[in-house]
Amino acid sequence: MNASSVIAVIDDDASVRLALQSLLRSFGYEVMLFPSAMAFLHAPERHEPDCIISDVQMPQMSGPDLQDQLVADGDTVPMIFITAFPEKAVEARVIERGAVAILSKPFDGNEIAAHVERALGSAPH
Repeated sequence: MNASSVIAVIDDDASVRLALQSLLRSFGYEVMLFPSAMAFLHAPERHEPDCIISDVQMPQMSGPDLQDQLVADGDTVPMIFITAFPEKAVEARVIERGAVAILSKPFDGNEIAAHVERALGSAPH
């Protein structure tokens, strides 16, 4: 684990963002929080994260649509998806496009930490 790794958390639910921030910081990561995919895309620090954890269902732009935009932009940052409404078709879509994992809420903290470590091991930076 690289303690200087930056994880972006994108979720429209503030309580989920804050819980993930607390969890990820406890593992030594720097965490950036965004309330929406659009907020992330328009942020000046958009290219800083070494890994993105994104909710699947959000207003304006979904997590999978964000993934499509990043891929179209040539941004290969590893992504982990979280969802309260697991669907096989969505899971297949995001994994096919390179997602590290898709986890159902509520998820285990150690499970998400293991996926983050795996994502960072495959990160190009």
